[in-house]
Amino acid sequence: MESTTSVQEQVKEKYGSAARAVAESGSVQTCCDPGLRCCDPITTNLYSADQTGGIPEKAVLASLGCGNPTALIVLRPGETVLDLGSGGGIDVLLSAKRVGETGKAYGLDMTDDMLALARENQRQAGVSNVEFLKGEIENIPLPDNSVDVIISNCVINLSADKDRVLREAFRVLKPGGRFAVSDVVVRGSVPEAVRKSMLLWVGCIAGALEEGEYIAKLTGAGFEDATVEPTRVYSVEDARQFLTEAGVDVDVIAPQVNDKFFGAFIRANKPKAACCQPGCCTPALAGAKEWTSWPIITTFCSFAQATLRARSWQKQS
Repeated sequence: MESTTSVQEQVKEKYGSAARAVAESGSVQTCCDPGLRCCDPITTNLYSADQTGGIPEKAVLASLGCGNPTALIVLRPGETVLDLGSGGGIDVLLSAKRVGETGKAYGLDMTDDMLALARENQRQAGVSNVEFLKGEIENIPLPDNSVDVIISNCVINLSADKDRVLREAFRVLKPGGRFAVSDVVVRGSVPEAVRKSMLLWVGCIAGALEEGEYIAKLTGAGFEDATVEPTRVYSVEDARQFLTEAGVDVDVIAPQVNDKFFGAFIRANKPKAACCQPGCCTPALAGAKEWTSWPIITTFCSFAQATLRARSWQKQS
């Protein structure tokens, strides 16, 4: 397997080139020769006209995802959302509208050209509750327990260290926070020839996890209630152009990849913490349905903290 650094450089070059193409000409050459139209089954027809109507055109053109995570997750006013690998910013801008002025949407990307494009799209959209951050999804530049919802769109599969990505996602989510991403997932084994192709990795295919492995990694990172829901299954003809560009004999390998790759919506939750752990004993995190018990919770927390202080004092004396 390629090193994490090698994969990151390949991804930077690929998506930096796409961002420059959108910024300079208003179009994007995605994963292969435009005449082959090889990326259409993955990246097109993901957003409704109602969604794209209020979004700058270049944010839509720069969307190289495989799904529409904002359409399948409930976002509430006042919440904080983080988009891992935010690209041109379409999912960040859509999220910002839904969380409202009291909420916030962060976009994280490691590509300077994509960040510049996203910030320009934010300026054109006139959205103030958005912040685009430079960084890697393996090292999220946000504090612990600071985000209500994490979204992502066909980016986690590009990482060479997915376990670290999921651990970082778990770290920055608040107790009870939701993980809701679109990604490419595979059923069964993937031919070695496909995994060795960096071009296919960057094109959202060879880096895909097997669905059971995805759930296992989420559980290993600490998440609960992990599910994988297919949203778009890719046929062998969809994959043919990817494989041809990689120099793979498509007719030989086709039976091994037919209908094995699909776009999916992956959900999981960070468990709710016990009351008196740092950062969780607040009305905002308690939730509306728990407000009736807030005076009791506050009293209990105060009593527990006072008891701990008394015991500490007794030991010192």
